[in-house]
Amino acid sequence: MAEVKKVHRSGRRLFKGIIFLAICGVIIGIFVYVPFFTLKEIKLVGAENLTAEEILKIGDIYIGEPMFKLETDKVKNRLSQDLRIESVTVRRIVPNTLEVTIKERKPIATMVCDYGYLDIDKNGKIIDSYKNLRQMSIPMITGSQIKDKYIGDDVDNVMVMQILEFLQKLDAEALEKLSEVAIISADYIVAYTATEKSVQIRIGKLEERTDEKAHLVQDFLLDLENNPHDVEYADFSYTAPFIKLAR
Repeated sequence: MAEVKKVHRSGRRLFKGIIFLAICGVIIGIFVYVPFFTLKEIKLVGAENLTAEEILKIGDIYIGEPMFKLETDKVKNRLSQDLRIESVTVRRIVPNTLEVTIKERKPIATMVCDYGYLDIDKNGKIIDSYKNLRQMSIPMITGSQIKDKYIGDDVDNVMVMQILEFLQKLDAEALEKLSEVAIISADYIVAYTATEKSVQIRIGKLEERTDEKAHLVQDFLLDLENNPHDVEYADFSYTAPFIKLAR
């Protein structure tokens, strides 16, 4: 009799287990396939140039796709492969929205190359190339030329990387007021303003007092328009900054 009871109990447990799995399957099916839980909207955060349509294409996702079949890690990886995107996070917002937060790569300087010009981001990544010089809101780095580099490559010139690090310390408004950063020698950098009458800014060695020099250049550029006097040049290469007024 004891064995019969055990068999009955085992049978009940097995039956209950099957019922439980069936219920779980129904619930999962509801969440995965019911139209209420399908993708209807892309919420794009942080993008300035990329559109929701481009995100759908790059991420290989589509409106109407079941929300819980979307693998956010794979979408993130696909988006990360796009050169225009520096970093990205992807998350579901139940019931029907995918939130994509993007930090786009932005050019911080332009350089001459052996076939035209290259735009470079703050990390030295080449993000654009063109044959004819454009109207620029970013400075051109001169005194060095990039060779045998293309979109997606990284700049490996030490002096150029130092300049990019320096330019990162300036805000967007100040950066627009620079037209050129020139490598005069291995240890001497000079910048020029984008004003009608260009003003030379002597920076000197970039590995010395970098933060201080960036702060001085930033303030000088932002104050230049309101300066009632014509400036011949500014010298921030020494510990005692000097501004030479034009006669």
